[in-house]
Amino acid sequence: MGDPQKKSKDYPEGGVIDEAGSARKYKTGDWRSQKPEVDKEKCINCLWCWVYCPDNSVLVEEGKMVGFRYSHCKGCGICAAECPKKAITMKKEGN
Repeated sequence: MGDPQKKSKDYPEGGVIDEAGSARKYKTGDWRSQKPEVDKEKCINCLWCWVYCPDNSVLVEEGKMVGFRYSHCKGCGICAAECPKKAITMKKEGN
């Protein structure tokens, strides 16, 4: 609990980003319970997974999907849901 003597105006303002690019320091993939895995034999490199990924976690090199940046992937499964070839499946973390 805060100091009962303080009033709301005495606390710092919330939701302030005081440094540009500070989100790069945080590994949001740490709280993932499922992770995507790609079957490269099914993948046609359409990059729909890259388009839909809200975390910019799909790695692309020379126009091809090469994997995932697990340090930022939150395991939302949008990539797997949008893959037209069902090449991406969600696996329980740790298996």
